[in-house]
Order: sequence, then C-alpha cells, then structure tokens
Amino acid sequence: MKRFDGFMFGANLGGWLSQYDDDSKEHFDTFITEEDIEKIKKAGFDHVRVPVDYVIIETEDGAPIDEGYEYIANCIKWCRNNGLNMVLDLHKCYGYSFDPLDTGASKEKFFYDKDLQERFYKTWETIAERFSGDADMLAFELLNEVVSPKVVEEWNEISRKCSLAIRKYAPVSYIIIGGVCYNSVTSVPLLGKPIDDKIVYNFHCYEPFIFTHQRAFWVENMPKDLVVEYPGSLDEYRDKSRELSPDLADAINRGEITEIGPSYFERIFVPAVETAERENVNLYCGEYGVIELADTESAKRWFKDIHSVFDKYHIGHAVWNYKEKDFGDTVQKCFF
Repeated sequence: MKRFDGFMFGANLGGWLSQYDDDSKEHFDTFITEEDIEKIKKAGFDHVRVPVDYVIIETEDGAPIDEGYEYIANCIKWCRNNGLNMVLDLHKCYGYSFDPLDTGASKEKFFYDKDLQERFYKTWETIAERFSGDADMLAFELLNEVVSPKVVEEWNEISRKCSLAIRKYAPVSYIIIGGVCYNSVTSVPLLGKPIDDKIVYNFHCYEPFIFTHQRAFWVENMPKDLVVEYPGSLDEYRDKSRELSPDLADAINRGEITEIGPSYFERIFVPAVETAERENVNLYCGEYGVIELADTESAKRWFKDIHSVFDKYHIGHAVWNYKEKDFGDTVQKCFF
C-alpha cells in the first residue's frame, strides 16, 4: 500500500483552537507556541494535526476572522522552521458538531441542509485560498468524525463537492476524508471514489474501547471504577464491554477476533487497507490514544502493538493528544 510520507507519526494539538476550556486571547497565544513544535520535532514526530473550530476563523455570519487565521499561519511557520508537516482539521463546522457534550447540536441536520453545506464549501474555499501555497507541507482534513451511520451517501456527495471546491484554489494539496460512525475504521469501505490521487482515506482508532476509554466520564454506561490492563484476555475484554452500547463494543465482539494483541488491530484494519489498496489512496489514522487513567506500562504495550500494524501497512497516524484533553499525560509519558 502507498506510504503516506511526511505524515507517518504525528501529534494532535487538541485543546488549542478546538475543544478548549478557555476562549481568552491569552489561551490562544500561549497554549501552543513554537517551543511546543520544537519539542514535538525532537521527540521524533514528522507532523502535527491541528483541530480548528469554525468559530476561530469566521463569525456567525461567515465573515473571516483574520486573528484566527493568524494562529494557523503561525503554526505553519513554526512547522516550517522545524521541518514538520501539518494537517489542518476542521473539527467543528457551522451547523455540525461531533462532540457528545454538545447535547443541543443535531448530528444529522447538516447533511440534509443545503444552506449549511454551501457555508461549509465557502469555509473551505477561504481556507484553501489562504494556504494554497503551503501544499508542500499542509494537508486539509474536511471534517472531524461524522457521527450518524445514516448519512453515508449524503456525506460522500458533500465531501466530493467540497474537494472540488478546494481544488479551485489548491489543486495539489492532500485532502483527508473520514467516514461515518465517528470515523470508524469500518466506514472506510463506504467512502466515495477519490476525485484524484491526492485524496487520503481517514479513520480513528480507540480500540479496544474498554481499554482506551476506561472510566471516561463522557462515555454513557462506562463504569467509574473500571480498571483494564493491556493486553488482557479476549473473554475478559468482552465481559467488561457488556455495559457499553453495542456500537462501542462492536469490534471486540466480532467473530474474526481471536486475541488481544497486534492481530486484533490487523484484523479490524483489513477492510480499510484493502479499500485503500483498491482505490490507490493513502490511509491515515488521524486519532488514536489511551486515556491517562490507564496504566502507563499497559499504554506503552498498546502503542507498540498498534504502531507495528500502522508501520506494516504504511498507515500514517497522529496520536491524541499532545497535552491535556484526558489523553495528554499518557502521550507525554510514552513519547516525550
């Protein structure tokens, strides 16, 4: 399979321009600086993934916010100074949020509302026009985590139209597209045909979920006293996953899974790998990681196993999260 050179080992900068707890200027000016980019480079990473919420770069009526774009431009400059590439990920767009904590936001309206979609295309045209000159090191990720499994065809058409809109300004930039069910690896075969050879298929992987998200406060029915080590027995993982919703425990219960270890990842990645090979596109895992409530040594073993499969199939990847956001402490202990 094609190797996603330049985007093989990245760190997410979540909590800076997206999913932040503090919307002050001081936060945006100080949460990530060039010193952080230098630190990431020294730790052996080749790129960063930068999640950005639309409210950072445009007003509610769609007018560009230059100060917000300046944060992105600064990060591009810092990455250039340190020999890193960058993924610009539109984490939340006008009219859509994946976040389960955004309880009042519809997970489907965007995919049926033409006005919201036109706004989405305009946002991306503005981004592409501003950063078209950075195609040598900057990739565009259309949207983070489409939640609903019901909007496969709608999302495929939206992503196709958006990619064509971007191409008017950035004809050779990588465009990264993920699928439904929170960018599940199982949704990769459902993605639309690539419009050209610079389309990248994307998925996220927090499997086995009962390990990577143990005691996560935002997960419905997650036991607050749960402790899971890695690797454990398959029977233990399945038993502890019973309280989770079926979609969160889906992978662990599949018949083809025989053990917890590298073969677990290999088996669940197979359909995505085969699809990427058939369409001759790069494959990218934009998020993966282990909650900081997990045992650190277990987390290290988990990273070793998933990395072995990423490397085997030349799958680019960006760990969640560089710092904070419930996963950062694990990343700091394992990679810095």
